[in-house]
Parts: sequence; structure tokens; C-alpha cells
Amino acid sequence: MKYVEENPDGVSKADIVVGIPSLNEAPSISFPTEQADKGLIKYYRNHSVVIINCDNDSTDGTREAFLGVKTQTPKIYISTEPGVSGKGNNLRNLFLKAVELEAKAIIVADADLRSMTPLWIRNLCEPIFDNYDFVAPLYIRHKYDVTVTNNIAYPLTRSLYGRRVRQPIGGDVGFSGNLAKQFLESEFWSDKVGAFGIDVWMTTIALRSRSSVIQSFMGKPKIHKVRDLDSHLEMMFEDVISTVFDLMIQYESFWREVKWSRPTAVFGFGLGDVEMPPPVEMDTHGLWEKFISGMRSDWNLYSSVISNENLNKLEEVLDLPVGGFEFPAGLWAKIIYDFAISYRNRSMDRHELVRAMIPLHYGKTLSFVTETHAMNNQQVEEFIEDQCVQFEKAKSYLVEKWFA
Repeated sequence: MKYVEENPDGVSKADIVVGIPSLNEAPSISFPTEQADKGLIKYYRNHSVVIINCDNDSTDGTREAFLGVKTQTPKIYISTEPGVSGKGNNLRNLFLKAVELEAKAIIVADADLRSMTPLWIRNLCEPIFDNYDFVAPLYIRHKYDVTVTNNIAYPLTRSLYGRRVRQPIGGDVGFSGNLAKQFLESEFWSDKVGAFGIDVWMTTIALRSRSSVIQSFMGKPKIHKVRDLDSHLEMMFEDVISTVFDLMIQYESFWREVKWSRPTAVFGFGLGDVEMPPPVEMDTHGLWEKFISGMRSDWNLYSSVISNENLNKLEEVLDLPVGGFEFPAGLWAKIIYDFAISYRNRSMDRHELVRAMIPLHYGKTLSFVTETHAMNNQQVEEFIEDQCVQFEKAKSYLVEKWFA
């Protein structure tokens, strides 16, 4: 991939690189840039450092806003060529530039962050200098936030690759220069990875390569600009799930041998203030309607993908009222595995197949909301832990059908 570059300070080498991927983030990019600068100056004054805005040829003045921020840390602006978009494509340019700069540690921070602090730089960077290769973020999230993470990405990644990385699509990560080279040399890249699939792609490659992985407690919850939850879900859902399924195909010989998962260490827990996340409201009736209407409109598709035993149980779920709705975790895991197998077999158009999972996800989210309504954060984490165990128990079902 080619990129255009502005390097006003002529930076040719850096120990630490902070990358901020963006697409039309002129109103918000100043804040994470300022926080990155403060963190680098406070914690890594004796290292050579640089902040890089890896952009998608934004037309709203993102470049000018970024370069205009007053910082002690030098800055570089790089951009994909016109017409090339996607966070993954931004980060691929970051990998290239970081390797060119011979960086030892690379930090990624989203451009629309509103809760980032200088401590985030330390928490994502420090483990790299303690010989870890990949640092996944560990935020405090509202129990109804990140539904794709809670219901699919975390339990599925954990079951497949045997490591408990709580937020495999967290967005803000740290990784070593050596791992950046592995990212560039990866045999697998797709349009989905070039978009929203990049985060789970990085996490999976780190796990598959047996790199040293750690989680880092960020203290503050992740707060970014307000998004339309439905439209954002639909934008990122296909990219994330397609990438997970593609990597299942790529790495089938690896995950076939993984039986159970093991914990992943956490850096930084108990350091700094801990804040509770803002509330997330859920429209349970709306979730139920989306689930039911999706099931009814595409029932023939579901009948061709889901095994007869699981389909019969799903029919029972469909008959449940909103108030007493429950989508059993064991059934949910097996249905996800049914879709993965159908994706591998190309039994139908993959785009259509993955999009058909969205109504099911709405149903599972409704179940999650209903079952955890009266739970506090700790109880919800235990609930999610139990759901993950169901994915691991059902993995023999996946292996048997995948390799039949």
C-alpha cells in the first residue's frame, strides 16, 4: 500500500510511535493528540517518540487540525490514497511507517476518544518494554455496551485460540515492533480487515503466533463520540464476523488442537482512578421485533444453515414473550458454530450469510439484557464467564462438524 506523508520535523527514527487512525475527525482529533503528547512527555521523556495521524484522505480538515495541535512531541501525517478508506488500511500504513522508523513500541488510540488520559500511553506501552508483544485494552464498560464483544467476539476468540482476552476488538492497543513486522508479513488480508475487522485480526494473529500477550487496565471507561448504535452495528458486524470466520479457515490446524482457555495477565489494575461508564439504554421491545421479523423473513436461510436439533430449539426460543425471553448460551454457541461451518463451506453467499446473523444477535442481546437486568458489573462478568464456558464446552461440536 502507498501513502502520502508530511513529516515537518524530519523524523527518521523513533522508539515509540503513537498512531491515531482517522476519517473526517477534525472536531475530535486534537484531544487524543494532546493526551498522547502529555503521556509521552511524562513517562517517556528519555525515548525518541512521534505521534502519527494515519488518515483516510479526510476532506474535513483532519490533517490541518492534527498538525495544528501544539505538542512537544514531533508529529507525522500519513494518508491512504484518495478513495481508499477503512481503519485497517490506516493501520497497515502505520505498520509500514513504524517498521521504517525501527519503532520498539507502537500504541494505537482512536481519533474520537473523549476519555483518554496520559496514563493510557503508559499502560499500553510499558508492558512492551517488559518483553510483551501485544497489549489489549481492558476498559470498564457498561453491561449493555459492546454487545458484539460480549456475545460473539470474546467467547468465540477465547474458545478458538485458548486465551482469555476480554476485549479482542477494543480498538486501543499496544504492540512491539517485532509484531508489527509479523502483521505486515501475514498471509491473510482482506477488504474486511482493511475496515473494521482490523482489531480482531491483530488480536488473533498475536494469539496464533504465540506472541506474549497481556491486557492493560485503562481505569477510565472508553467514551467516544455518540454513534447511532444500529447503523454502527451493521457497519462493523460483517467486517468483524467475516474476519473471525476467515481466520478460522486460515488457522484451522491451530485451533483444532486447543481444548480449553487460560487466563491472560492484567497490567495496571488498581493504578489511578476508576470511573463508572455512562449508561446505555436498550429498547427491549425493539430488539424483540428485530429478532422476530428477521427470523420470519429469512427462515428458509436459517433452516439451511442451522442443524435440525438447534433449529428445533430455536423455534422454542421464538415462542417466548419479551418479558421472559431467554436465548440459552449453549444453543447460541452451537448456532454460531453452524454459521462458521456454512461460511467455510460456501453454502451460500458469504455476505448474505453473515448479514443473516444480525437478527440472531439482536435476539441474543435481548436475552442478555433480560437476564442481567438486576446484576451489577461483577455479576455480569461472571455471567459472561459462564457463557464463554458454554462456547468451550460446545467446541467439540464445532470440531466434529468442521473436520467431518
